[in-house]
Amino acid sequence: MGRRRPDGGGRRVMSTEGTGLILAVETSCDETAVAVVEQGRLIRASVVASQVAMHASTGGIVPEVAARAHLRWIVPVFEEARSAAGIDDWSTIEAVAVTNGPGLAGSLLVGINFAKTLAYVHGRPLVPVNHLEGHIYAAWLLDRDAPERPAPPFPLVALVVSGGHTFLVEMQDHLQYRFLGQTVDDAAGEAFDKVGRLLGLPYPGGPAIMKAAAGARRRDVEFPRAWMGESYDFSFSGLKTAARRAIEARGGGKALDVDAVAELAYGFQESVVDVLATKTGLAAERSRARAIVLGGGVAANAVLRDRVAERAAALGIPLIVPRPALCTDNAAMIGAAGFFRARAGTRASLDLDARPSLPLVS
Repeated sequence: MGRRRPDGGGRRVMSTEGTGLILAVETSCDETAVAVVEQGRLIRASVVASQVAMHASTGGIVPEVAARAHLRWIVPVFEEARSAAGIDDWSTIEAVAVTNGPGLAGSLLVGINFAKTLAYVHGRPLVPVNHLEGHIYAAWLLDRDAPERPAPPFPLVALVVSGGHTFLVEMQDHLQYRFLGQTVDDAAGEAFDKVGRLLGLPYPGGPAIMKAAAGARRRDVEFPRAWMGESYDFSFSGLKTAARRAIEARGGGKALDVDAVAELAYGFQESVVDVLATKTGLAAERSRARAIVLGGGVAANAVLRDRVAERAAALGIPLIVPRPALCTDNAAMIGAAGFFRARAGTRASLDLDARPSLPLVS
């Protein structure tokens, strides 16, 4: 079954009309991004203004601060992307795609209203895109100077792991999703951030823990794995609790030394990666997938990439994972998904609103 339009319309028939150029806007969280993508694959331009340094002092994202930063950066980021793509004639743009959820309400509204304005002023269709769908379609993207490679083959299994989401989904064709499993509590990225703070590491926690873990001399610290029976669901809240207790016990009320931080970081990372890679491999095997796609900010973790690659190799199928900058939030992935949404006939009117809890599958 195909996805339904946000306005309640039925299945869409894939069209082949249009220029194939999608101008995309992404402001779901703390990255202000605009991109131009051709035919759902080739990145003509991709510009991202990051707020990571801004939120580092608070150890997490402050929604009001993020929204104000989007207002500050959206126009300069757009102008840079438009110039880099050489867009002077708006008739070459097939549609304007924008993330309408899930995400932070204030952040989403900045991008949505900017995209509405562009679509209205230049007479272009407005295409809403689910942020989670974007992370999956990042696997289709190619840089301008990258060698040509085939598009991901169907059926495939996709693992999306980010600060707010962790789930496994099966795709039989474009825009067709069957949920296999998801986190029942915290997302993996959130767990990385919280344990990183407990270890005294900088924000964001994922890259900091990976770096610390690489320096571990002893690698015998064991943390629990929440296997959740035979399901493909995930749980990381218990792991966070176990990590907190281990850190408190190791520190004894004092700051941890470098070796202790490295060993605890290694044990925590191993627990997360083991569960994610094992369940993804099982899902791909049982679904008879022809490929595994890995996306989301945590997909930039080299250990996770290597472990899932081992699972894919054992099955004789490729692992398709974007380069790290395309795993984190960006507008190119929204442009890729937006192309297939546009060709499927998905359209939004100018009353398009933010949906902070928008599900991938209704």
